[in-house]
Amino acid sequence: MATSHMHNLTTLIKRLEAATSRLEDMAMGLDDPSSPKTLNATATPETVAPEPPKPAFPAAPAAPVVPPQIEDFDALINKDVRTFADLGNKIGDLVAEQSKAVLQAFQAERTYLYVSTKAKKPEPQPPELMTELHTASDSINMIRESNRASPLFNHLSAVAEGIVALGWFFAPKPGDFVSEIVGGIEYYGNKVLKEYKEKDKAHIQYIQSYYQVFKALAAYLKKHYPKGLTWNEQSGIDALEALRQVKGGSNNGASGSAPPPPPVPMLNVPGGAPPPPPPPPAVPPPPSAAPAGDMSAVFAQLNQGEAITSGLRKVERSEMTHKNPSLRAGSTVPERPDSSGSISRSKSPAPSKKPKPQSMRVRKPPRKDLESNKWYIENFDNPGEIIEIPAQQNQSILISRCSKVIVKVTNKANAIAIDNCKELSIIVDSLVSSLDVIKCTKFALQIDGVMPTLLLDQVDGATVYLGPQSLNTEVFSSKCTAVNVMLPPQEGTDEDTKEIPVPEQIKSYVKDGALVNEIVEHAG
Repeated sequence: MATSHMHNLTTLIKRLEAATSRLEDMAMGLDDPSSPKTLNATATPETVAPEPPKPAFPAAPAAPVVPPQIEDFDALINKDVRTFADLGNKIGDLVAEQSKAVLQAFQAERTYLYVSTKAKKPEPQPPELMTELHTASDSINMIRESNRASPLFNHLSAVAEGIVALGWFFAPKPGDFVSEIVGGIEYYGNKVLKEYKEKDKAHIQYIQSYYQVFKALAAYLKKHYPKGLTWNEQSGIDALEALRQVKGGSNNGASGSAPPPPPVPMLNVPGGAPPPPPPPPAVPPPPSAAPAGDMSAVFAQLNQGEAITSGLRKVERSEMTHKNPSLRAGSTVPERPDSSGSISRSKSPAPSKKPKPQSMRVRKPPRKDLESNKWYIENFDNPGEIIEIPAQQNQSILISRCSKVIVKVTNKANAIAIDNCKELSIIVDSLVSSLDVIKCTKFALQIDGVMPTLLLDQVDGATVYLGPQSLNTEVFSSKCTAVNVMLPPQEGTDEDTKEIPVPEQIKSYVKDGALVNEIVEHAG
């Protein structure tokens, strides 16, 4: 019996060993790709799914066709304007800042030109088209006006005079317009060339490169816009829509931006497509604001009336600062810390500073300059001094902050503006436009020829001498006192010069539903 059981146990062990050996052989066959079973299994199309095709790279979008006039303008920016900006960076300081603004101005003009190739001419023109150009131009002029005492003022002035040429859009012959502006650039630029001729060649190269910018611009305009700016009147779209397309597109050849990165290639993973990318990290919730005070609680406390003081503690005499000198000497009232939940109370404004008396103010040096087509007469204070201006018909004259001087304008000028002057006397031959006088005292004017209009604003004391040819001059006055007009005697008579005051007092009353105004006359 024992022998039979032993035989059965031996047989069972052998069967287990045989089964184990078969399982091991099967496992090794699955791991080895060169085994016949594995090859057969791979060759069977019914058991394994075919490998998915590799995704093709997306084709790069075709670059938009840029009009030839824009391509040439991009070449002008990338060659001439960028060279000028790089030379300005070498000098640094204000020159570098202004040079950067010049580059921005040309890039803004490039946008405007691109819009004109896509859009019909807008009527009226929306201000958004010129916003960037105006911003850059204002920055250039502000750098100049804010740094008149700078040793580089001639550099700043040359650049500011030249940037006016970017307004060629409204000129009938843009190329000639830009060439005329170059004269104003050379007025200050030649001063720089003369000053730094033996000092620093970087300044020489800087000014010469600026000359080259506008020479290239004039040649560009004569080639593409000989008779002014053109618009796409046949197939053009709305100007603002064109502006959005130009700004939203990637076809800004003058921007110098890097191309977009290539698409990420798909990994060839055996057995199927790659796993999807992990989800983006969750956006953290915004920090909650401090809870605002509940006004209902405030009103509930107010409604308690006198009962609200029941919770107050009585202050002992030893704790009273105003009755205990020792506490008053050793304690300070701490400053109230800021609280995000409290209502802030604005501090009372500091008293305004009183202006310095005239005797203590720093006097700026006198100035008599011709910039482009404008005369600047400033800060003259020499009693009896005569300042002569040989004007031309296309020139304007600006007189500011002068005292007790005589200005004589010979020849026919365009217009004259005078502000903040005291005891100024001016003699004018003739004007094409008008003469404006603002915030002046004891002002005297003599007109020998023709003047269409005289505008007086906040003038205290003025005498206007009219000649036989200027009797048709129209005088407009506002907030003025003691203004007299002197009329010449009639020819062939022995009359004296006649003095006529400009009315100051007006009487107004309602009559028949309308306001009637009359001059008040004082007879005596």
